[in-house]
Amino acid sequence: MKRYLLLAALVAFSAHAAETLTVAATAVPHAEILEVVKPTLAAEGVDLKIKVFTDYVQPNLQVAEKRIDLNFFQTKPYLDEFNRAKGMHLVPVVGVHIEPFALYSKKFKTLAEVTDGASVALPNDASNGGRALLLLAKAGLITLKDPASAVSTLKDIIANPKQLKFRELEAATLPRILGQVDLALINTNYALDAKLDPTHDALAIEDGKSPYVNFLVGREDNKDAPAVHKLAAALTSADVKAFIEKKYHGAVVPAF
Repeated sequence: MKRYLLLAALVAFSAHAAETLTVAATAVPHAEILEVVKPTLAAEGVDLKIKVFTDYVQPNLQVAEKRIDLNFFQTKPYLDEFNRAKGMHLVPVVGVHIEPFALYSKKFKTLAEVTDGASVALPNDASNGGRALLLLAKAGLITLKDPASAVSTLKDIIANPKQLKFRELEAATLPRILGQVDLALINTNYALDAKLDPTHDALAIEDGKSPYVNFLVGREDNKDAPAVHKLAAALTSADVKAFIEKKYHGAVVPAF
């Protein structure tokens, strides 16, 4: 009986001593990947709490305001632009995966079918908007002033032979309006959440050499905390790599 009570006390103490780490994430694939590492972290004394968001703004604001410890949803170019625009100083902790950005259509089956004057929806933030234009240029639909610039805007289009008509909208809304436009450039996390398969449904898609790695992001005051290091190690483990490869079949690619 004494042994049982001692064991119960140790378990209760361990649970009490566990450090809580709250991470903001978009549902797919970020929250799914975080769920994979929860048992590993629990065994290491870290209670991982996952808070799912549907937008790209609140996760950064809440980390900056110390309402949440970390977030996992964004690329380095997006983070850099957000920090610049908002005067914030969030920092990347570790790169985990790449989500190849893609062009979708419910009207056209191939790029060759795209008609003159087709309507194109793309994200309205600087990072993803530039990324969308790079993909359109790679697909041969437009020509950009600087084909290597990740921050190109609509003003940088120097040739638009099909006279495409552009609409800039919030990234999260693009899957919902896909049927209302001829073409839409959609981030893979939102595409997967909308049951789109980038490897089969896309008219054009980034290759595996994309520089847009998705990072775990924190603050200067917590990026080196032991619990954060444990999470970073778990997210770049062989188990997570195997999960990504098996679960997403190339729609999400490990970056480590």
